[in-house]
Amino acid sequence: MTDRAFDFSIIIPAYNEAGSIGPLLERLAAHLGGLGKTYEILVIVDGATDDTAEQARAIAADIRVIEHPYNMGNGAGVKTGIRKARGEILVFMDADGQHAPEDVDRLLAACDRYDMVVGARRKGSQAGWHRALANGIYNYLASYVTGRRIEDLTSGFRAMRRDVARRFVGLLPNGYSYPTTITLCCMRAGFSVKYEPIDAAQRTGGKSRIRLLGDGTKFLLVIAKICMLFSPLKIFLPVSLYLLLMGIGYYGYTFITTHRFTNMSMLLFTTSVMVFMLGLIAEQIAQMRFERTEDG
Repeated sequence: MTDRAFDFSIIIPAYNEAGSIGPLLERLAAHLGGLGKTYEILVIVDGATDDTAEQARAIAADIRVIEHPYNMGNGAGVKTGIRKARGEILVFMDADGQHAPEDVDRLLAACDRYDMVVGARRKGSQAGWHRALANGIYNYLASYVTGRRIEDLTSGFRAMRRDVARRFVGLLPNGYSYPTTITLCCMRAGFSVKYEPIDAAQRTGGKSRIRLLGDGTKFLLVIAKICMLFSPLKIFLPVSLYLLLMGIGYYGYTFITTHRFTNMSMLLFTTSVMVFMLGLIAEQIAQMRFERTEDG
């Protein structure tokens, strides 16, 4: 195997996608051949129990198939791809046929100016109103954390510079919330992100393994975790303000009814101040940690 670099790498994590991986790779290779750039295709087979790996190898000998010994998660496959890829730009795609190979060149073109380009699904492209509603909530919360409008937090179709991806690979979870984590990390760290509108097709592989309740809770926890890593005051300040308003409201009630200042009001005021001070300390710690990362 040669260590030569490529213009870009296509990273496709796959689990039991024997029904879709072959047509996707054929379509992908046919389109990429006309771009005039050097590239490699990595298929990360995450402990599949069907012949996904064999189907991928049968398309072309130069497709790199990397197999996990057991199912570790979609994010684990992405992390393996990031560590093994040799392209200057990394393009992540799903193996189920939702992402069109013809959109790859649009993402690559935008990477000339941006550190990461995300394929943002247009309205109507997402599977079901409940999934669209959940993604809308995630986008709103993530926009609050980052201070920037996020159009599609959970899209798995994106392109980014390899050095940026490797910077955050250790923070990525092994599950399906890796797009959430890497988007928030990039934005909070000051890297440029662009959203490129795409139309996501219906799945041609197996049934989606994402569970709205279980994985949705994980997405929310990831948002809170990244917020604590990069901007903890975004969490501490609303809690402190809520306690302050509760203290003021309770004091107003007791003043009107009993004409006195109660211990509960004092407790709420004191807790509000303590939470705010903890937020300031956490913000300073996060800033120092980030500065050490920059120096390293």
